[in-house]
Amino acid sequence: MKTLAKIVLLTMLVVLITVSAHSQESLWYELNHKVRELHKQGQYSEATDVAKEALKVAEDTFGPDHARVATSLNNLGEVYRAQGKYAEAEPLYKRALEIDEKGPEPYGGYVVTSLNNLAILYHSQGRYAEAEPLYKRALEMLEEALGPEHPDVARMLENMVELYKDIGNIDEAKSLEERAKRIRSKNQ
Repeated sequence: MKTLAKIVLLTMLVVLITVSAHSQESLWYELNHKVRELHKQGQYSEATDVAKEALKVAEDTFGPDHARVATSLNNLGEVYRAQGKYAEAEPLYKRALEIDEKGPEPYGGYVVTSLNNLAILYHSQGRYAEAEPLYKRALEMLEEALGPEHPDVARMLENMVELYKDIGNIDEAKSLEERAKRIRSKNQ
């Protein structure tokens, strides 16, 4: 009888843990949605608080090296970047990239997102030499995963156009801009 009681207790524990994990996952999704909405509305102080909460939920629920933690780090980084708090955003983006690079797939959009976010941050700070290789790497990954004519490739090319304009490499900017326009026209 003791064995049956142990099995029932263990089963109940597994069910409770599963329900709790599902509940935490749902909470994480809700928090991240709220962060995006607050960010769009320019309510950065509130977005920061919610993003920090989402990060804590992700770390507690999924562990420190999970892709959802990287997503939360990127989201918090975006809120900080929008406020010009670059020093706060940079370590978040770097940690997100580190987590994403350890993930099971080299491309799931996650590494590219982290590369792009860090590149945009460096670009915003005038750290062009650091931004360029990140943009290039993200572009290569997109082209390999999605093909050279995908709209996401055009978006990355447009980011690079702005960088090359800022560093005075007008010929490269024009070339990439023309390529991005060709991709956009094919995908309309």
